[in-house]
Amino acid sequence: MQQRRHTEVAVGILIREGDGALLLSTRPAGKPYAGYWEFPGGKIEPGETVEQALRRELHEELGITIEAAERWKVTEHDYPHALVRLHWCKVTRWQGEFEMRESQAMRWQQLPLDVTPVLPGAYPVLAWIAEERGFRGATHLIA
Repeated sequence: MQQRRHTEVAVGILIREGDGALLLSTRPAGKPYAGYWEFPGGKIEPGETVEQALRRELHEELGITIEAAERWKVTEHDYPHALVRLHWCKVTRWQGEFEMRESQAMRWQQLPLDVTPVLPGAYPVLAWIAEERGFRGATHLIA
């Protein structure tokens, strides 16, 4: 049996100054799990660092330029279409206006998230954010 290779992905947890809201966006049409809510990001290309990939992806998808990305956690999730290794980064400062360049939706969210469905790879990260914030209870709605 052939071993599946990881797809390396940089993910941005954008945290709004003031109220600490989290930015989620929908996966675009034509991609696996289209319409699911996720933290934005994308594949790390050969030769890119996590930060470089995240900066490129957030500019391509959302039209913003991040100032810094704090590498936070790494998780793995085995989706039917890909085995992904997710490099989670906290982003608190960026420049530019948000443009949904892939016709996706975006929403600022507090815990518990009220958007649904949420991409399963985000579940552990939502739990860690809840723990950091002293939040108790479900972190998201079940569709």
